[in-house]
Amino acid sequence: MTRHRPRAAWLSLALGLALVACSSAGTTSGGTGGGARLPAHWVRFRHLPGVVDLAGPASDGSFTVAAAGRLFRLSQPGSLRPFARGPGGYTTAIGPEPYLTRPAAGQVAGTRCSFPPGAIFAIQPSKPPGVIMISASGQARRFASVAATLMPDGITADTTGRFGHALLVTARNATGTTVLAITCTGGVRTITAHAPHLEGGVSVAPASFGRYGGDLIGPDESTGQVYAIAPDGRVSLLIQSRLPHGGDIGVESTGFVPPGFSAAGSAYLADRFSRGNKHPGTDSILRLPGAELTRAGVRPGDLLIATEGSAQTIDVRCATACTVRYLAIGLAISHAEGHIVFSR
Repeated sequence: MTRHRPRAAWLSLALGLALVACSSAGTTSGGTGGGARLPAHWVRFRHLPGVVDLAGPASDGSFTVAAAGRLFRLSQPGSLRPFARGPGGYTTAIGPEPYLTRPAAGQVAGTRCSFPPGAIFAIQPSKPPGVIMISASGQARRFASVAATLMPDGITADTTGRFGHALLVTARNATGTTVLAITCTGGVRTITAHAPHLEGGVSVAPASFGRYGGDLIGPDESTGQVYAIAPDGRVSLLIQSRLPHGGDIGVESTGFVPPGFSAAGSAYLADRFSRGNKHPGTDSILRLPGAELTRAGVRPGDLLIATEGSAQTIDVRCATACTVRYLAIGLAISHAEGHIVFSR
C-alpha cells in the first residue's frame, strides 16, 4: 500500500536463489520441485496509468481492472476497454487504493438473497468509507457503509462459506485492523476489531489449505508476517515471509492458485507508479506465465504472496504443515499493489 510519508529503511534485494526459511510453528522450507530454475520473473504485460488492482476472471475470461479512479475490462489477449462509464457509472478519487473483488453468483446459503451475477465490489477508502457495487451493466451504487473512524484497505469474497459467503473487508483503526463481514443484503458485522495491521490483496484460503482452510489471509508489510483470521476472530500467524519488509516494501499481494490451473494460464498483478518512491513502479499490469509456475512445482490451492517492492514472490502450501519457497521477482522498480489473479 502506498503511503506518502517517510519510508522504512531499504532492505537488500539479495535473496539470490535461496529458499525462504520460516520460523512459525509447523512451517518448513521446501525444495523447488523438479529442479526448476529460480526465480521466475514477472514481466510487463500491458501499460495502464494508475493501475492498482484486478478482479476476476469473469465467465468469459476477462478481468476487471481499477486504474486512476476508473474501471476497465482486460481480455486475456491483453486488450483493454473502458467499463462502467457514463451516467450512473463508477468513478472514485485518484490516490487512494480502491481494491476490488468479484464474489461468486448465486443464492447465498441460509439467506434469500444473492450477489448479482457479474457484480464487482470496490472499497471506498475516502470519506464516507464503505463498499461500492458495480453491476455487470456498469451501474454503480453504494452497497454498504462502515464506521467513519475506519479506513477500508482490503476486500475479498468468502468462497468457502465459513464466513457465510460474505464480502470480507479489512479496515485500519486506531490500533490495528478491524475485519468486517458484509452480507448480500449489505448488512455489516465485525469479525474482530483487534487484528494486526493488514492491508492490500487479502484472500480467503480454500478448504484444502490445511488447518487454515476457509480463513482470511492477510499480509503485514511492516513486519513481513502473514496472518490467518478465523470466522470467530481468532488470529494466527500463518508464516513469517522472511522477505524484505517495511512501508511500501513488504508483503502486499496474495492470491490462491485456482482449481484446474495449468501451464496455459498466467498470474497477473498491478504495478502502480508512485512518484518519489524507492520502488516507483511502471504503471503496468504484470504477468507471470503459467509455464514458469508449473515448472517451479506450483499447484492449485497454493498461495502466492508478493512484496510491494520489486514483487518478490513466495509460494506457500499448507497441509499438515506449511512450506514456503521463494518463487519469483519483478523489476527492481516494480511497485506491486492489490491481488494476484489467475487466468485458466
